[in-house]
Amino acid sequence: MPVLEKIRVPKAGPGRPRKKPDSVAADKAYSNRPCREDLRRRGIRHTIPEKTDSQAARLRKGSRGGRPPGFDAERYKKRNTIERAVNRLKQHRAVATR
Repeated sequence: MPVLEKIRVPKAGPGRPRKKPDSVAADKAYSNRPCREDLRRRGIRHTIPEKTDSQAARLRKGSRGGRPPGFDAERYKKRNTIERAVNRLKQHRAVATR
């Protein structure tokens, strides 16, 4: 999974560096089953909104469709705020964002 491989968490002190984030907030592109299963397997909390077509397919199946994945709207709002702030910084050439 390329997104998780790119995540690097800075070293907090002596010893081995942490390679696993506490949580991930992603957009709808990462709401597929393999992404969610990989995050669960690694014990990483995630906030990913469900795609509309996936939600409709789940609801069509009725009780066989399973329960909807957990979604914390407050955490997703914070992700949106940070993403907009970074995009605003990118507009100014004096600030390097890479």
